[in-house]
Amino acid sequence: MLASSATTLPEGLLWTYEVKWDGYRALAVKHGSRVQLLSRNQKDLTHDYPGVVAALKTIRSPDAVFDGEIVAVDESGRPSFQALQHRTTAGLTVVYYAFDLLSVGKESLLSQPLAARRQRLKLLTLGSSVLLSEPLPGSPERIEREIRRLGLEGVVAKRKDSTYITGQRSDAWVKVKFNRRQELVIGGLKPNSATLESILVGYYKNRRLYFVGKVRAGLTPHMRTELLSRLDALAISSCPFVNLPNSIGRGRWGEGITAQDMTALRWVKPSLTAEVSFVEWTRDGLLRHPVFVGIRDDKPAAEVRRE
Repeated sequence: MLASSATTLPEGLLWTYEVKWDGYRALAVKHGSRVQLLSRNQKDLTHDYPGVVAALKTIRSPDAVFDGEIVAVDESGRPSFQALQHRTTAGLTVVYYAFDLLSVGKESLLSQPLAARRQRLKLLTLGSSVLLSEPLPGSPERIEREIRRLGLEGVVAKRKDSTYITGQRSDAWVKVKFNRRQELVIGGLKPNSATLESILVGYYKNRRLYFVGKVRAGLTPHMRTELLSRLDALAISSCPFVNLPNSIGRGRWGEGITAQDMTALRWVKPSLTAEVSFVEWTRDGLLRHPVFVGIRDDKPAAEVRRE
């Protein structure tokens, strides 16, 4: 079940609020002593996170399916997606925050309201090493203020009476990001003599890919090498962005790409998703000061829209 995007938190007695954890969304399937972790696009993450698997094995129930987030946290509990992405987890702990329970044994809980599923989840994980993503206390204004103060990514608001709708985006779950970050599709790159200088990113609208900026900041030497290897395998001959070139004057890269600039670029099949932070959207629909955060193998490129 996916959340819809919004700019403000919904209010009312039926709404509850959780931290929007900065990690990998994953279903945890427990069958006896075996545990499998599956990403949103059905990628098997089981062997990547042995600590999470070990934590899930401490749950007493022999068979259950959980929904949650794999997160790398520091000593104060602050999440770091960059650490999780680059596997640089020294001084950090990789944990599983469970926020929903989809089935227990042969009993499906999908049609039960969220409040009931949460109650079962709390009882089931009691005494285990799995962490719970608990509802936050206080008014939406207070919650937003505290989440911003802590520097966390945002909040997910959920209706207490919402059933679990698999594979669909629902208005019963609403995500609000307090820093400007979103997933974008990589459609091209600018190479340099050794590796790549920057990547070109965009989003889909009516099945057409729109360019929104080139991203250079945040790309470490290791990530440039790794990205180039992955993008080389996706090379195509024509530009996948429908709005390039977008300048007829002298291209300055941050503001426009001319037809002459295009000759220095390489194009790739738009199937790889990156998460990018930025200061703001310009009036022309481009990103101002974008910074690369990481690759999102758990987010299908075809689903990327402007949030």
